[in-house]
Amino acid sequence: MTADVARRAPNEWWTGVVAGMASYIDAAAIVATGIALVIYQFTIGVTPGQIGIMSGALTFCVAIGALVGGRLGDRLGRRRVFIVTMVLIVAGSVLTTFGTAFPVLLPGVVLIGLGVGADLPVSLATIAESASDRNRGKLILLSNMLWVVGIVSSIAIASVSGDLGRLGGQLMFGQVGVVALLVLAARLTIPESDLWLKGRQLRDAAADAARPKARIRDLLQPPYAMAFLALLVFYTLTNLGANTTGSFNTFIAANFAGTTVEAFNRWALIALVIGLVPGLLFMKYVDTRKRMTFFVVGAVLATASYLYLAVVGFTLTTMVVSLFLAVVGNAFAFEGIMKVWTQESFPTMLRSTAQGGIVAFARVTAALLASVTPALLQANLRGTYIGLAVLAGVGYLVAGLAFRGARRDEFRTEPLEESTPAS
Repeated sequence: MTADVARRAPNEWWTGVVAGMASYIDAAAIVATGIALVIYQFTIGVTPGQIGIMSGALTFCVAIGALVGGRLGDRLGRRRVFIVTMVLIVAGSVLTTFGTAFPVLLPGVVLIGLGVGADLPVSLATIAESASDRNRGKLILLSNMLWVVGIVSSIAIASVSGDLGRLGGQLMFGQVGVVALLVLAARLTIPESDLWLKGRQLRDAAADAARPKARIRDLLQPPYAMAFLALLVFYTLTNLGANTTGSFNTFIAANFAGTTVEAFNRWALIALVIGLVPGLLFMKYVDTRKRMTFFVVGAVLATASYLYLAVVGFTLTTMVVSLFLAVVGNAFAFEGIMKVWTQESFPTMLRSTAQGGIVAFARVTAALLASVTPALLQANLRGTYIGLAVLAGVGYLVAGLAFRGARRDEFRTEPLEESTPAS
């Protein structure tokens, strides 16, 4: 890949959509796996224990993939990694769609998890590096919107295919594979990031001159340590609540709120669709000084969504109210703004490494909490939600303090500050 090829870059919105489909596939794969494996339990004899192993493998492989893929994206280039990741996802989807036994299904889930995890940091870096200062935040938030669409698509497919037996599960996994194949074809039109190519030239020059290189540990040293640690704390703590409600809201609705799975999930689907509206609104302002105002509003609403249930109790009505508070709050103050801050806060040759590390740590932490969440809910439901509110509040406070005031934007100084390229 040459610099001349890199300069023939496609439209930045095309790049944003094609690379942003990483978030769609991430969400669609996670939701599809959760639903399809249950269908396989009653059709091809997958046991509850095997479902637990595969669900855990998916979560941890996403984390491992994010950590490794992020670093490889900085060392080898964005394009190489985000093409290989789609191949992994397609291969994994073939195994999970047509496999009929645990020894075939498990490798398929592992491949999907590794591919999804590795794709996220490099795709976000590709989006950010192809954009301008006027629309970088918008394009990154677009990927977050595609994440919501991925959830909605999997739930919609499940709603019409859930009673089709094994075919229903195959359709769930099959759509992930088909979308990944289409994305792979589209990504062949996207050249390597021009910023990464310039960073590689500086890296090679630094190696020849025996100058210090940027290393992973540089993320824990000035001038990047504060941003990295703040984002790590912010996303990890806020993701604990979001992952808990996303994974266990149906469980809570059926076991504590006196409602049915169907009734609650109808409202959940409505809330997700409506949640696209505040997301679109935030896209308009994320590249302006008003982004922190939206962040504060979102932080208050998201924290209130947990406290509200802890105070008034759990019924279908209160859970729906809480869900809408969370949807709006998270649109302004959760994963989307985390991605924007991460892309702005680190230089090209550390950008996807930082993003991958943050995602990996948060996903593993959420998985560990999820392993004991049912017991916590049974022991003290309201107390658990108070705990989630406190954790989220601390995360929002840390981010607010770290990113208040003047914005740190590495894109405004590159490539001049790329004097410490990655090893």
